[in-house]
Amino acid sequence: MPKGGDRKVSELYVSGAAGRISNTSGGKMNIEERRRMCLDLQEELLGGRTLVIAANRGPVTFELDKDGELSFKRSGGGLVTALTGLAQNVDATWIASASTPGDVAFDEGTVPINEAGDSIRVKFVHPTDEAYDQYYNVIANPLLWFLQHNMWDIARAPTINRKTWKAWEEGYLAVNGMFAEAIAGQILSNHLPSLVMLQDYQLYLAPKQLREALAQEEVEYTLTHFIHIPWPGPEDWGFLPPAMRRKILEGLCAVDMLGFQTREDSLNFIRTVETHLPRADVNYTHGRIWFQNHATFVRDFPISIDVEAIVKLANSEEVREYREQIAELSDRYYMIVRIDRTEPSKNIVRGFQAFDELLDLHPEYKDQVVFLAILAPSRLEVEEYKTYLDEIMAAVGRVNAKHGSSEWEPIRVLVGDDYPRAIAAMQVYDTLLVNSIADGMNLVAKEGSIVNRQDGTLILSDRTGARQQLEPGALVISPCDVYATAEALHQSIQMSLDDRKEKASRLRYIVEREDIRDWLCRQLEAIRDLGL
Repeated sequence: MPKGGDRKVSELYVSGAAGRISNTSGGKMNIEERRRMCLDLQEELLGGRTLVIAANRGPVTFELDKDGELSFKRSGGGLVTALTGLAQNVDATWIASASTPGDVAFDEGTVPINEAGDSIRVKFVHPTDEAYDQYYNVIANPLLWFLQHNMWDIARAPTINRKTWKAWEEGYLAVNGMFAEAIAGQILSNHLPSLVMLQDYQLYLAPKQLREALAQEEVEYTLTHFIHIPWPGPEDWGFLPPAMRRKILEGLCAVDMLGFQTREDSLNFIRTVETHLPRADVNYTHGRIWFQNHATFVRDFPISIDVEAIVKLANSEEVREYREQIAELSDRYYMIVRIDRTEPSKNIVRGFQAFDELLDLHPEYKDQVVFLAILAPSRLEVEEYKTYLDEIMAAVGRVNAKHGSSEWEPIRVLVGDDYPRAIAAMQVYDTLLVNSIADGMNLVAKEGSIVNRQDGTLILSDRTGARQQLEPGALVISPCDVYATAEALHQSIQMSLDDRKEKASRLRYIVEREDIRDWLCRQLEAIRDLGL
C-alpha cells in the first residue's frame, strides 16, 4: 500500500488547545485553569518552606577549559524543567553527585535557571572515583536496575560475591550517606521547614540515613521520594540478599510520601514490604505503611513530558531539515518507527522478529512498508549491552537478507544519539512500535503522540508504565508475543483513517492534559491533602 497524496494528514497538535480535566472536587476546569491552580498551590505550599532536591545527576554540568575557567550546560529533559520550575521565588537547593572535574571545582553555588533571572543553588557531593564506580556501576547499575526491570537471567546472573558486598558497603551505602549528610546540612542551615524531594533508585538508603542524622535535632521537614523505574513484586526482591533488601525497604519506609509511576508499582511496593519487612503494618486501602512509629504514604504519579518544549522543538528548523531527509521513506512507504536506547529491556530484537513474521504472513506488504529504527547506543561498557547491540544488528541483517531486494531495504537503522532526528521521525510515523519488556514509563510513546502529523497508531507493550494512561488510544501487546505483535502491525496498517484519527486524538488529549507540570502538581496536591 504505497502512500499517496490523498492521505489525510492532521495538523500538528499545539500545546494549550482546548481540553477539560477533572479537579479533585469532581468539577471541570480547562488546562490553562488547571495550570494556574497548580501555580497557586506551588506558592501556597512552598511559600513558607525551603526546597531541597536530591538526585544522582544535577540540573547543570560544569566544564573546565584549558585556562581553568568554568562554564556550565543545563541538563535536558522535562524532569529538570519541572523541578527547577519549583525553584522560582523559592529558596531551593539541588544536591547531586559530581560527575566532571568542573563539578568538583564548582562544589556549590547559585546558577540561573531561566531568562527571568530565577536561580537555584547547586551543591555537589564528591565521592572518590572508586566509590562512585561501586555505587553506580556495580550496585545501582546493573544490580538494582536489572532486578527492577526483570532482566536477570537467574540461572546465570547475578552472582553476588565479595566484590558485590564491598561495592555495597564502600560504594552504595557510603555515597547514600554523603547525600544524607549534605541534605541534613542544608536542612539545618535554614530557619524554615524544608520539603525534600529525592529521586530514583540510586538513593534508596538516604532517607533513613537522613532521619538518623537529624534524630537529635529540632527541625521540621517533609521527605518525599519518587522512583522512576518499575517496582517488581516480592518474588523478584526475594533474590536480593536479605540484608540488602531490608536496608532498601527500611530506607524507603523512612519517607513521608513515596511516589511510583503506576498503581501496579505502588501495590508491588506494599506487597514487598508486607513480605520482606517484619513488623511493618500495611494498609492497602489507604496506601499506607506504618513502620518504626512512622507513616509512609504510597502513591502513583505517572511522569510525563514537557509538551510546550517538545512542540517548540518539533517546529524548529533543525527538525524540519531532518524531516525532509526522512521524506524519501515517509512519502513512499507506510512507515513503522521505533526510537530506543540499545538496552535489552527495550526488546528491540523481538520487534524485528515481529516485522519478519508480518512479512511472512502478509507478503503483499513487501516493497510497501519500511521499518525505520533510530537507536541510541547505551552503556556499551557493560558486556550485556554490547552483546545486545550485536544481536540487534544481526537480526536486522537476517530480515533484510530474507525479504529485501536491490530496490527495497525492509529495515533501516540509524545509530546515534540525535534527539532532533528522533523527533522528526516521530512526526511522520504511520505506526510507532514500543514493545519494551519493562519500562517505568516510556516517554517516547508520549512524545510521539504529541508531535506526530500522520494520525499514526501506537503499538504499546503492556509492560510499560505508559499503558496505564495511554491504553485507550493504543494497540496493547505482550512484549514476548512476536505473533501478536505482528498481528498488531497488520491491524495498524489496515486501520481506517477515521479509527486512526480517533485514537491519535485520544492520545494527544491524554498527554496534553497530564504533562510534566501536572505530574509535579499532583505530588504537591498529595502533600497538601495528606497534611505533610
